[in-house]
Amino acid sequence: MSEEKKLILIADDDIDYLFQLKIIIESFGYKTITAESQNETEKIIKEIKPDLAIFDLMMENQDSGFILSYKIKNKYPDVPVIISTAVTKETGIDFSSATGESSLIKADLYIEKGINKEKLKFEIQKLLSKK
Repeated sequence: MSEEKKLILIADDDIDYLFQLKIIIESFGYKTITAESQNETEKIIKEIKPDLAIFDLMMENQDSGFILSYKIKNKYPDVPVIISTAVTKETGIDFSSATGESSLIKADLYIEKGINKEKLKFEIQKLLSKK
């Protein structure tokens, strides 16, 4: 009897990055569902509860990832959220200290795009083990 594979929702408007992330995460043994926009992601969240979500910070809006994080946490408070961003490299703004209970932005983790594959696997496993 095999354990049901965990479902990871990935949302990013960079189609190449989205495809790469999908392949990598599936190679870890997870199922994936993908979305290419904030609007598409919101529709998925209404219908499906993923085990974990990875949102690009900036899609249609500069704060799409924050909006999606807020919406998914309201509907499914136990779903871990990772926000993936290239903003730190581009602007020097560091969001890593913006997580936690006191934060208005309810993401569980911020990662820089281009994260090491093994580090990503470790972070996903760590967040899923807390559920």
